[in-house]
Amino acid sequence: MTDQTTYLGMSLSIEENDVENREYFQHCSTHRFHLQSCCACGLLRYTPGNACPWCGNLELRWMPVEGRGAVHSYTEVRHVVQPGFKPHSPYLVLLVDLDTQKGIPTEHEALRVVGNLTDADGKLASPEVVKTVGIGTRVRMVFSDIEPGISIPQWTIDETAEQPKQAWRFPEG
Repeated sequence: MTDQTTYLGMSLSIEENDVENREYFQHCSTHRFHLQSCCACGLLRYTPGNACPWCGNLELRWMPVEGRGAVHSYTEVRHVVQPGFKPHSPYLVLLVDLDTQKGIPTEHEALRVVGNLTDADGKLASPEVVKTVGIGTRVRMVFSDIEPGISIPQWTIDETAEQPKQAWRFPEG
C-alpha cells in the first residue's frame, strides 16, 4: 500500500516496496531521529539505502542519532514554484553537518541532512528569522507532523547552543 499525503500543497508518497524510506519515516513519526548503521564498518549513512556506501555491506541496523549540528550550506528560496510555499517566502533549505560522525571517514566528511528552517513547532520560519541564519548557525532537529505515521525532519535554531558571532550568508543581490 502506498502512503500518499500532501505537505503545503505538495504531493508526497512513500511506495509500499520502499522499505528503507518507510522505516525512516516511521522513526521520524515518533519524533526520534534514526539513521542506518552498517553492521560491518559501523558507519552511519543518510539517506537510507540498501547497502553501505563505504564498504558495500548489505546488513544494517537503525541507530538513534542526536539531531544537532551546524549549517554547512543553504539555499534561500525566493522564487516559489510550489504555490503552498508562497506565503512562507523567502524560506531556507538547510544542509546540516550533524555533530555525530563529523570528520569520519575522512576529515572533510560529515553526516549531512537536508531540511527546511522552521520554528520550534515545525512551521516554516518567518522572513525575519530567515535573515539571521547562515553557514555555521547551530541548529537542532524538530519534526513537522504531516499525518499519523509521517513526519518530516526539519531544523530550527538551537537556542541552547553557542552561536557564531555572525553566520556567513551569501551576499544579497
